Amino acid sequence: MSTLEKSPWLIHYDASSCNGCDIEVLACLTPVYDAERFGCIVTGDPKQADILLVTGSVNNLNEPVLKNIYEQMPEPRAVVAIGACAYSGGVFADCYNVKGGIAKVIPVDVFVPGCAARPEAILDGVVRAAGLLAERRRAMGRGKRGTVTEGEAS
Repeated sequence: MSTLEKSPWLIHYDASSCNGCDIEVLACLTPVYDAERFGCIVTGDPKQADILLVTGSVNNLNEPVLKNIYEQMPEPRAVVAIGACAYSGGVFADCYNVKGGIAKVIPVDVFVPGCAARPEAILDGVVRAAGLLAERRRAMGRGKRGTVTEGEAS
């Protein structure tokens, strides 16, 4: 895995999963997998988050919540869909209330496979998303959070 330019701030949303992937996301934060070695900080505020981690599938009830969280996140932002349910609806795809994967509602940058996804794969997805964020920051002309570039100041 590569080194990161800055510490990615993560927000996790469980979009009606079985909690298998959620447990693996939590395992990433333990000393065994230690997401903090990459500088990852978990926040509960979407306005401070860089990367949205989503587990589970989309249904009518969580669709507006997921969109709201995504829209509150500042640009640049990245979305990591974790597990088979976040990709396609997984084992719940044929249920009457399941619309499908996360990409039907918001744009997804990284898909992490598995049922349940392994902590190593989740960390790899976060590092890939952080790399995409770095590219997007360079494209936007900003190097750091909160830095105002020429022409942005009002």
